[in-house]
Amino acid sequence: MKSRDTLIRLKRFQVDEKRRRVAQIEMMIAEFDRMAADLDREIAAEEQKAGITDLNHFAYPTYARAAAQRRDNLRLSAQNLHIQLDDAKAELGEAFEELKRAESLEDRERSMDAAISQAGQGRVVRATA
Repeated sequence: MKSRDTLIRLKRFQVDEKRRRVAQIEMMIAEFDRMAADLDREIAAEEQKAGITDLNHFAYPTYARAAAQRRDNLRLSAQNLHIQLDDAKAELGEAFEELKRAESLEDRERSMDAAISQAGQGRVVRATA
């Protein structure tokens, strides 16, 4: 019984860790998206200030070009994080299923113990009656 309790605690801990990982990745994606949106606004403001929106124009603002590269890198990183998020969610689902199985075994074991206990008490009562 003790080892099963330890197993369930371990499985709960693993589920909690996987949930934290999923939440962490989601927060990072949201942060990258926010930063990319900020850079989009800065690029638009810089282009408006210079009056040039053609990236290939020789006088295109250097800051806008650098900000566009940073924005693109952030978007690429966010795409990579989406892949990691899918993997982390799959791992969370597996860990949750393992926890449910362990809890189910625990419940089944308790039910069997209770049934055996009740059956044992019934025999004792019959034997003395």
